[in-house]
Amino acid sequence: MFNGSIPALITPFKQGLFDRAAFANLVERQIAEGSIGLVPCGTTGESATLTHAEHREVVELCIEVAAGRVPVIAGAGSNSTAEAIELAAHAKQAGADAALVICPYYNKPDQAGLEAHFTAINDAVSLPLLVYNVPGRTACDLLPETVCRLAKLPNIVGIKDATGDLGRVSMQNAGTLGEQFFQISGDDPSALGHRSMGGLGCISVSANVAPAMCAAMHMAVDDGDLQTAIAIEARMIDLHLAMFASPSPGPAKYVLSRLGLCEPDVRLPITPPDTDAREAIDAAMAKAGVL
Repeated sequence: MFNGSIPALITPFKQGLFDRAAFANLVERQIAEGSIGLVPCGTTGESATLTHAEHREVVELCIEVAAGRVPVIAGAGSNSTAEAIELAAHAKQAGADAALVICPYYNKPDQAGLEAHFTAINDAVSLPLLVYNVPGRTACDLLPETVCRLAKLPNIVGIKDATGDLGRVSMQNAGTLGEQFFQISGDDPSALGHRSMGGLGCISVSANVAPAMCAAMHMAVDDGDLQTAIAIEARMIDLHLAMFASPSPGPAKYVLSRLGLCEPDVRLPITPPDTDAREAIDAAMAKAGVL
């Protein structure tokens, strides 16, 4: 189900409101240019500053526009287990194919707490779940041994791993051997290495701005053409890094605004890229051939 390039979609705003038309066009562009799935309301979608009503609206519109052509993995994370269950239940009701559930941020649970959190969501909602480990944002780390225990639960089907620690792919493969468990990178600069270790794809920030190139890299890996994949990544590595030249998703929205696809608006406490960041982003865009 999840094998290739999957954008962590931005949420476009216009005059402070969700821009439905721009979002629908972005979804169509992603499908046309080879993305194999869509993630609305993830970190890159500024889920932390969406209202609950906006969150539901974004997920529902993504599912409506995708119309079954590619799977939709709805962001459903929270630092409150009860709220994460509510969001996952909405994703199921709306028709999402899966939900992406982040480790609880700020609370700093230990491994027992993390396992209990994801187990509770698994038990409450009958929907495929991808756990999302990104210690740099959550201040807690879902360790491989905990992942392997969670993989035995019926609804937990995979992980988005944004640690950049490629050794975890092998450890988690060994611990979930014989089970269908999707290991997806959440870190664009190391995504090719993640694939070579046994990963299946990437939930990507860069795919917002260069969907065809990201899809082509993964297709080259699927075809066994490592040299082509390496060549594509050599063109894209500066762009991957530039997506974090200032707090994300500011850089992605800046690029998309230059492409005429949405406004560059972000919500506080995120601010737009400054002059130095824009110059770095522009140089990376030129190298990648995005413009």
